[in-house]
Amino acid sequence: MSLPRSYDVAMLRLVLLLAAAVLVGCAGSGLAPVATDQVRAHFPPGGVVDVIEVDAVDRLPLRKAELIAPDGRAIPASYLNVNPSPGVTVDPEFSSPGYGFGAGNLGPGPTLSGAQQRVAVLAMVSTASIPLPDPVEYRRDWRGYRIRLDFGEPPGEVTTREITAPEPPRGG
Repeated sequence: MSLPRSYDVAMLRLVLLLAAAVLVGCAGSGLAPVATDQVRAHFPPGGVVDVIEVDAVDRLPLRKAELIAPDGRAIPASYLNVNPSPGVTVDPEFSSPGYGFGAGNLGPGPTLSGAQQRVAVLAMVSTASIPLPDPVEYRRDWRGYRIRLDFGEPPGEVTTREITAPEPPRGG
């Protein structure tokens, strides 16, 4: 099963944006630190109200994600994926302004031609899906929920972060 073309374009934009941020910060000695602490919890588009998706960009891998209910009960993620150093290959065949990005530039306009180029992000991109055991209860008391995320691997560096739970979609 192949992913839709819109997924490829969205991933390319994410990688190029992160790569540009890293390159802008390289004006000193060595590489700039990777933009970390970028975590987002949301409901997937399309009206799905029984699962929360978590997206994270961090230098450490996401190892555990769980929804914490107001009573302290923890609901673990049913899916967790870590992509170390994700990237996109830019093909000169698709470098026309109609695609929005050309090899070697960050927007429409003149493009560089040549061989394929690979752009990689020096960070971990993680995704997790947390199922809601009771969507009606969550909708009623969503402000009392939070999401706990564990990054890293013992015995090395390990961090735990808590974020607010997302507001449920309207009208569901």
